[in-house]
Amino acid sequence: MARTGVLAALSADQERQLTALAREVSFPVGTRIFEEDGEADRFWVLRTGTVHLDLRVPGRRPAVVDSVGPGGLLGWSWLCPPHEWHLGAEAVSPVRAWEFEAAPVRALCERDPLLDHALLTHVATVIGRRLRAARTRLLGP
Repeated sequence: MARTGVLAALSADQERQLTALAREVSFPVGTRIFEEDGEADRFWVLRTGTVHLDLRVPGRRPAVVDSVGPGGLLGWSWLCPPHEWHLGAEAVSPVRAWEFEAAPVRALCERDPLLDHALLTHVATVIGRRLRAARTRLLGP
C-alpha cells in the first residue's frame, strides 16, 4: 500500500499491523457507500477515484460538503462513539479502496496506544479539514 494520508501518519510497523486487516473493494459510479446516521462499522483508504461527502437537506438533494480522493480517508465516525455516520458518501467516479472493519482496528488500537494516538491525531486533522470545507461550501462566498 502507498504511504499517503493515514498510512503516512504511521510507523512502518503500525502500517504493517493495520494493513494486515485490509481488504480490497471497489465501488461503481453512483454507489451510496454510507448514509448519514447509519452504523459506522468500517472505513476506507481510497486508492483511486473520488467520493463526495454530503449532508441531508430537507426537501432538497443532499448538499455536497467535501470530496475524498486517492490516498484519502473515507470515514472517521467508526472511531468516535456512538459510531454513526455524520455525513453520507457517494462514489462519483469508479473507486478502488482498502476497506477496514472498525472492530478489529479498534481492538488493535487498544493493544497499541501509539497506533491509537497516531490514528486519533490523523482523524482529528481530517475532521478539522472537513468542517472547514463544509463551512466554505455551505456558506459560500
